[in-house]
Amino acid sequence: MSTRDIAIAITIAVALLVLLTMLLAWRRRLRRDSALTAPLGVPEHAEVGRRDEVLYVSTTRHDQPLERVTVSPLEYRARGELAVTDRGVALCLDGAPTVFLASSRLVAVDRATVTIDRVVEPGGLIRIAWNADDETIVDSYLRLASGDPRTLISDLQRLVPAAPDTGATR
Repeated sequence: MSTRDIAIAITIAVALLVLLTMLLAWRRRLRRDSALTAPLGVPEHAEVGRRDEVLYVSTTRHDQPLERVTVSPLEYRARGELAVTDRGVALCLDGAPTVFLASSRLVAVDRATVTIDRVVEPGGLIRIAWNADDETIVDSYLRLASGDPRTLISDLQRLVPAAPDTGATR
């Protein structure tokens, strides 16, 4: 066996080891987050106010844009449509059931620049913070396929319930 053949064999072995490690890490993440699921199905009488073509980028821990969570069925990046209704937000992604985030689940909507696997121009992503369960807030990131996201963000912000007045002063 020549030196070149040995080098090729070592390179292939290292590449396979890296791929195996990546696969095992992804499977561990899927198991870790298996309790988190996004609500599915749009309420019967929800009135659609607008529809926009979007790229779903990722869902992360709240205020931790580089810590992905695998909320079912939002595990993978996909193209799809965002529908703003009078009762919440419907996210219809290619190859996945429709996710519906009722207004009561929404925490905040704003712009972002960075999330896992994606860096864009300043404010090029839409971040929707929502309650995955009673104790877990997650951030889902979308990129509008065309147009300026300002009006969409404004429409989404109207759906976010006002914070309860605690009577405290600053």
